[in-house]
Amino acid sequence: MKARFHARLDDIDASAWNALLPDDNPFVEHAFLAGLEQHGCVIPEQGWQPYHLGLYERDRLVAAAPLYLKGNSHGEFVFDWSWASAHARHGLAYYPKLLCAVPYSPVTGPRLLVGDGAHGNERRAALIATIREETRRLGLSSAHLNFGSVEDVAALRGGDWLPRFDWQFHWQNAGWRDFDDFLGALNHKKRKNIRSERARAARAGAVCEIRHGDELDEREWTALHAFYLSTFDDKGNFPALTLDFFRHLGRAMPRRVLGVLCRRGGRLIAGAILLRSATTLYGRYWGCSEQVEGLHFEACYYQGIDYCLREGLKRFEPGAQGEHKLARGFLPVQTHSFHWIADPRFREAISDALARERRALHAYGEDLTAHSPYAHRVTDAAAPSPIPGAPPRSGESDRA
Repeated sequence: MKARFHARLDDIDASAWNALLPDDNPFVEHAFLAGLEQHGCVIPEQGWQPYHLGLYERDRLVAAAPLYLKGNSHGEFVFDWSWASAHARHGLAYYPKLLCAVPYSPVTGPRLLVGDGAHGNERRAALIATIREETRRLGLSSAHLNFGSVEDVAALRGGDWLPRFDWQFHWQNAGWRDFDDFLGALNHKKRKNIRSERARAARAGAVCEIRHGDELDEREWTALHAFYLSTFDDKGNFPALTLDFFRHLGRAMPRRVLGVLCRRGGRLIAGAILLRSATTLYGRYWGCSEQVEGLHFEACYYQGIDYCLREGLKRFEPGAQGEHKLARGFLPVQTHSFHWIADPRFREAISDALARERRALHAYGEDLTAHSPYAHRVTDAAAPSPIPGAPPRSGESDRA
């Protein structure tokens, strides 16, 4: 296999790239990743330099990975600012680093793309080795793989990449008939609170609907992007995604992207963008022009749960962080990243820090589990396994 690095995803044929995907996760599809580059979202000025890896046999793409030379740690959701600071204090450059990830998307999915043939394990190993060797060749501080799939975790475990995990909150469809059936699985207090939240938004005159990308007109796309901008402005963050990228999703992935449109008195006042696969709904970007009590939860969580129940989707992943999701039926699930640190001294120090972090995160996970909103245990059998070598949660065997 011959390795080539590409400065644009459009240099790789879309059908050849998509043929390597194990499922229909929208975030690693060529249309999504190339769209970020085509429409000004992934640019060197914001710390993203595409450097995609392809492995070829006789000019046929047989394995690939979305790679970026990163000039900062923005838009990654796996926080390593302290590692960069430690390098700087010792007179060493941490940036640029090499990152295997989906920009601005803390979504678990495949990162080492090898198709479904008999050589998957061999080709994942070749991708990992090539990324590590390119990091050495370029004299970079480190290489990272964020939010990897179960298969990625299995390929990286036991090597010289440092494992790390964190918690997200996902909703798992246990086969409920409708929203009321789902509410019936919650304990009395949580069920009452959700009904109260939905009623407050309704009493305020807010009406929400979900429409697919090809059902949204230009005015609605413009409004959804304006809502997205307002949220980033309120939080003082940089809004990397452009209106042209939103429009691109509507054209390129018309039934995979959805808009939650919230109106009051016939006027759009809030909205959210979601994406979906055959099994999973992914919540992404929310914003509003008017504050309505309970509307954020209605648009970002309850409309999505309703959609999953109607469409028969198995999971709803509403985004990173947010303990408030627990009370609304979303349970803690581990996400995984792996890190190759070039300097052995920093590798040892970061390894020690991650061991302490894992212990604290497992204790945190125990506390979250103790506050489950469900009257009886609900589990997600498809959730990624715990990090290799980590102690099991109480009542669990070590599935690693």
